[in-house]
Amino acid sequence: MSASAVPARKPELVSVIIPVFNGLPELDEQLDGLAEQDYQGPYEVLISDNGSSDGLAEHIDGHPLTARLRLRYVASSATPGPSYARNNGAALARGDFLAFVDQDDRVHPGWLSAMVRTAADYDAVSGAVEVTTLNTPEVARWRPMPAPEDGFPTHYLPYAHGNNAGYWRAAFDKIGGYDESLFGGDDVDISWRLQEAGLRLGHSADALVAYRLRTTYRDTWRQALNYGRGAVEVYVKHRAAGCPRLPFRATWYSIVLVVLHNPFIPLTRNRVPRGLWTLHAGVLAGRIQAGLRHRTYYG
Repeated sequence: MSASAVPARKPELVSVIIPVFNGLPELDEQLDGLAEQDYQGPYEVLISDNGSSDGLAEHIDGHPLTARLRLRYVASSATPGPSYARNNGAALARGDFLAFVDQDDRVHPGWLSAMVRTAADYDAVSGAVEVTTLNTPEVARWRPMPAPEDGFPTHYLPYAHGNNAGYWRAAFDKIGGYDESLFGGDDVDISWRLQEAGLRLGHSADALVAYRLRTTYRDTWRQALNYGRGAVEVYVKHRAAGCPRLPFRATWYSIVLVVLHNPFIPLTRNRVPRGLWTLHAGVLAGRIQAGLRHRTYYG
């Protein structure tokens, strides 16, 4: 049989796994998006509950989309954190292809078709995200995103954004799933481990997810702190495998932006959006905190 005649690899069943912690009512918008998929193959949706106290179990029981989505509720509260919820959901999923999305976003109608199409040639797939659909124009300016076709490159290896990633089960099991000790950077870590293991990560610009951003400075700051801490934790974990320090120019850019362009100081010139400044300041603070804790310098 010629190479061109080899049939494309297709999953028998896709399992879409959503880690959830007090995700109502936004979760229903994600479920509506999943119900509108143009994918022609079978798929199931698992709600992996990481200790919600908002009545999630009762909400899912008898949910109107249960039959359409093959919707299942999974109790995943033994360990706090989305990584455990993802891993436990994956362990109980029936599919041979595992797709991960978040509770407060919304997949575009062609998302799953694009993920599966790209996955035919790779061990895992990253999808694209956009910030215009679910956010106000002001909030969307807080978090510039790469163009859909650019994926998510880093100074080391590319990664799949945590709210839009897919893995063949064999690959996911081979690398041991998500690292449950990480509360930031777990998506970068699993993507890097996959590639360090000799497996291939592809990217689909058409597997698009609408990303809901934090809308307050306090929530943005907390999220950014986790990003910064996680960046150092992941670097420490992967430096023996060849991960370099973050280039100093990236750190210098953050320092200049945080010090010279603080929008909360009226006399500052060339002020950036407050949410974007908060993001950069939080990431920088988190990196400093984790760097001191690990006694390491990360760019």
